[in-house]
Order: sequence, then structure tokens, then C-alpha cells
Amino acid sequence: MLRSLHIEPEKCTGCLQCEMACSYEHEGAFNPARSRIKVFVFHDEARFVPYTCTQCAEAWCLHACPVEAIRSNPETGAKEVVEGLCVGCKVCTIACPFGTVNYSSASGKVIKCDLCGGDPACASACPTQAITYVDADWTGYERMKAWAARTDAAQTGAST
Repeated sequence: MLRSLHIEPEKCTGCLQCEMACSYEHEGAFNPARSRIKVFVFHDEARFVPYTCTQCAEAWCLHACPVEAIRSNPETGAKEVVEGLCVGCKVCTIACPFGTVNYSSASGKVIKCDLCGGDPACASACPTQAITYVDADWTGYERMKAWAARTDAAQTGAST
């Protein structure tokens, strides 16, 4: 069974524990600037939204890489950068429509979420469970239907 990160922004407090855990897991240092997950801050609304690679089924980053340095891990489904093959051309960063593939000036290579080999540090570190690691089937169509039903019910209730 493939799993994926599930993010619920309404639960995020902006503590940045996910960024710290990720940077420590991958870089050996607590440095949010080197994290593969970022927390976007909406100052005016006092809201926080964690975001990272969604491990797209049709991964544009993977298809765009001219040296085939991004490969799909059959065990986790993560699209992983093979550091030894990456030449740092940044084509994948342009191809990603979500901006979740980033260039690391420290290594001269690109970095992106690899689901920590199946045990994502960001999900383990999140104190409010704004980030969880769930069955991949649950994050797609059924989740959208559930959201649409809640939204429809809220609008129906507001109009009566």
C-alpha cells in the first residue's frame, strides 16, 4: 500500500517543527532554509500552510530531467533525486507546477521531498497532526468529495 503526506492547514500553528525535522533528517542541521517542506505564512490572516512535493502520479519534474536523475521509488512512490546523477541544471524546478523542487546552492543539486524513505520526519515532528502520513488512496478523490459535501452543506445551511 502506497502512502502519502496529508496536510490539514487549519491545524498548523506555524511552529516550524516540520521544517526543523526535515532539515535535520536530510542535512544534519536544524536549518529551515534547507528543508524540503516549507510553511507559508499568511500574516494578514494569521494562518500557516505547510507545503511540499505531492509526489504527482504524472511527475513533470521526473519527465523533464535530461539526465534521468529523478526516479520513482517503487516502495514509497516518492519521486527521488539521485544525487550522483543530478547535474544541477534546474530544469525540474521549472517543470514543477507547485514550486516544490528546489536548488541547493550548498550541494549544487536539486532537493525535494523523498518521504524520508517511508517514515517522513515532518509528520512525526508535527505536534498538532497538521501533517500526517496516510494511505495514498485516501488523499485523492474521496477527500475531494468529502470536502465538496461539507462545502455544499455549509452553503445550503447558510442560505436557509
